[in-house]
Amino acid sequence: MTVSTAQTIQEVSRHSGLSEPTLRYYEEVGLVGPIDRDERSGHRRYGTDDVETLEVLSCLRAVGMGIDDMRTYLANRRVGQARAGEQRDLLLRHAERVEAEIAAQRARLGYLREKAELWDARDRGDAVAEAEVTERLVATMKRLEAVR
Repeated sequence: MTVSTAQTIQEVSRHSGLSEPTLRYYEEVGLVGPIDRDERSGHRRYGTDDVETLEVLSCLRAVGMGIDDMRTYLANRRVGQARAGEQRDLLLRHAERVEAEIAAQRARLGYLREKAELWDARDRGDAVAEAEVTERLVATMKRLEAVR
């Protein structure tokens, strides 16, 4: 593309927050592009539509969405309102996965805090507190196993 509005990979990387290897990978797997090349240098030149797509992908990546779901999202986006319900469902499914990840992280955090309490009780030589924390740790371990 020889249009002056085309951006280099460095410019797009800075603008989108996506690394240059990620931009190349997204082109390789077909999420964006094919990207036009400068006729003389062969360097990538991103057009307005490419940059807009990459902004969307940057947001989806920031919320932890995987490549397959990104691909579906972009396909639905191109169709428009006729796929609004599918877009909603895709996003809600991802939200459920994020909620499950949050629950797992909370369980891990609880375990770490209780384990620290156990060692604190041992450090103080408090056998009663150690026994109480040990009981709570057993329950926490069960929660951890449930979220794996």
